[in-house]
Amino acid sequence: MSEHLLEINDLDVQFHTMDGTVHAVNGISLEIDPGETLGLVGETGAGKTTTALSILNLIQSPPGKIEHGEILFEGRNVLEMSEAELHAYRGSDVAMIFQDPMTALNPIYTVEYQIAEVIQIHEKVSKEEAIEKAREMLEFVGIPAERGCEYPHQFSGGMKQRVVIAMALACSPKLLLADEPTTALDVTIQAQVLDMMNDLKKKFNSAMLLITHDLGVVAETCDKVAIMYAGKIMEYGSLEDIFDHTAHPYTEGLFNSIPSLDEDVERLKPIRGLMPDPSHLPEGCAFNPRCPYADKLCQSAEAELQEVGPGHYCRCHHVNKGVPMYFPDEKGNELAYQHGLPVSNPGNDFLEKGQKGEKADE
Repeated sequence: MSEHLLEINDLDVQFHTMDGTVHAVNGISLEIDPGETLGLVGETGAGKTTTALSILNLIQSPPGKIEHGEILFEGRNVLEMSEAELHAYRGSDVAMIFQDPMTALNPIYTVEYQIAEVIQIHEKVSKEEAIEKAREMLEFVGIPAERGCEYPHQFSGGMKQRVVIAMALACSPKLLLADEPTTALDVTIQAQVLDMMNDLKKKFNSAMLLITHDLGVVAETCDKVAIMYAGKIMEYGSLEDIFDHTAHPYTEGLFNSIPSLDEDVERLKPIRGLMPDPSHLPEGCAFNPRCPYADKLCQSAEAELQEVGPGHYCRCHHVNKGVPMYFPDEKGNELAYQHGLPVSNPGNDFLEKGQKGEKADE
């Protein structure tokens, strides 16, 4: 049996449409140990949700297809399970908290009925026993049991999310897939839901894959972090590795795009450009059109994940070349970068404008 609870090896997921092939997930590998929380971070369209759906073998086909790779849960390959095995696996071994509780709940059934249905299917108990446990789960997530007979529309957004969490945890799954569980909530409710999820995870000893684009949520919740871009893992390591020893320009760009309490700046440094179209990914490194350090090698050859420290991996050609991260902290370079002009970069042998190492005038 595998020593990891979940192990993903070289997973590749594509969607074949009339407009072309969408390369949603491109050869990712991940590991999650029992009781561990892994944060999967990236912009919209990076392939995070597709990865989570693949773990449940819920990729809609057609148009989606898992082209190759393996997903091992406790040593069993999920992609080779029969329908009966998948039915037992989903909800009992692995459960998912979906991004939007409005669409995750059925408006015509009471919330206790929807939670009880999961319990009745997987634990083979009577309807009365399932209802009783459903009410207990509502109490666990901070909702009075007497409200179980109410319908989803009678709950606020935060309360709906609590119901979805109660449903996911009802059968004490070993792995919880949380797809941006706090995105639709205001900041105060976000903090309450995150605290509750952490408490319940400890209570049920569940591992968790937390999908988010909020690095603040990651800092409060995760043990390990994987930075995802255009269907690939760009950087992977412990929470300390990612936050204190950032190795990839994209990760650094994410940190530069959020305000800091420790630094007073007039203007943040956003990542210029947009996520590439997954049906027309650029050659070489997928991040090269947006990276200030992209050179000829970046535009022609794809980088491999390299270990830059114990358990810390980075997918970048320049990671071991001593290139300073992102762009030098000089006003001239900062202004030039914002206007798409060349910046001073000793490690860059190709710039569309200007010469190697040239500094832009203010």
